[in-house]
Amino acid sequence: MTGEPDLVRLVPPPAVPVDARGNWATVEAGLGVRLPDDYKWLVETYGWGEFCDYLYLRTPFGTSEHNGVAWQTGGLSGVPERDREHYPYPLHPAPGGLLIWGTTMDADRLCWLTAGAPETWPVVVWSSEGRYETHSMGAAAFVEAWSGGRVGSRLLADMEPGPAPWFNAFRPRVHRCLRLTEGPLAHDRSLAILRQALAPTVDRGSWRSEKGDSGQDHFATVDTDWLLTYDRSRPHQIRISFPPEDGAAARHRLFAAVRRMRCEVVRISASDGVPLPAWDAVAGEDA
Repeated sequence: MTGEPDLVRLVPPPAVPVDARGNWATVEAGLGVRLPDDYKWLVETYGWGEFCDYLYLRTPFGTSEHNGVAWQTGGLSGVPERDREHYPYPLHPAPGGLLIWGTTMDADRLCWLTAGAPETWPVVVWSSEGRYETHSMGAAAFVEAWSGGRVGSRLLADMEPGPAPWFNAFRPRVHRCLRLTEGPLAHDRSLAILRQALAPTVDRGSWRSEKGDSGQDHFATVDTDWLLTYDRSRPHQIRISFPPEDGAAARHRLFAAVRRMRCEVVRISASDGVPLPAWDAVAGEDA
């Protein structure tokens, strides 16, 4: 199976994959095809989640309506009229139809062209604009090549340079945003204090405005799977998402960090921006 050892070295899998186990025979009977072994390995190793906040791996297990493997449906509705006579792939239920195993943040679909033996199925990128391209490799090799910056694609965004590739499991999370006073310290010093208080952490990318007066820094904790964004200014704030069971620990460590940054928390809100009276107030959209 091509790509598996290299992918594990490049992108550490989660300790507890989500929606990663189930009855493959039942899944294959429902689809009417045998699935590639490298995809089964991907599912059992990584589970339902996203590579580098961009490439989403779907699994056939679990109950979420946003997960699952599915035949390409909708006929040619996504194909521009001028291109329909040149449409290269059959659609289910025709033999060799497209089968979706992943998506992207930009709503592109990652499919197999299910012609021939499953281990030879190429990956087809079906863009949200109705364009397509074929890659002569399996799902695991494709994920490894994209994460390593070695997929030449006209349709997909490239892996952001700088941070090491990562994987986030899709799991219930609580989201909190702390609006802060400006404080006397420079942004880089405050960021260093914040990351030290939550260490060990890993980079998840950053950006700066042309003038350098605004921007964001993204990072994650290694041992607790908390995801954070620190906004440079306007507004000065910290956003964090964490598993529900970590609420007390996240609050304790984050508020301690804010004190070291010599700032004060002036507002706490949920992911929708609605202010909360307290950190542990219930926010229905968070779970």
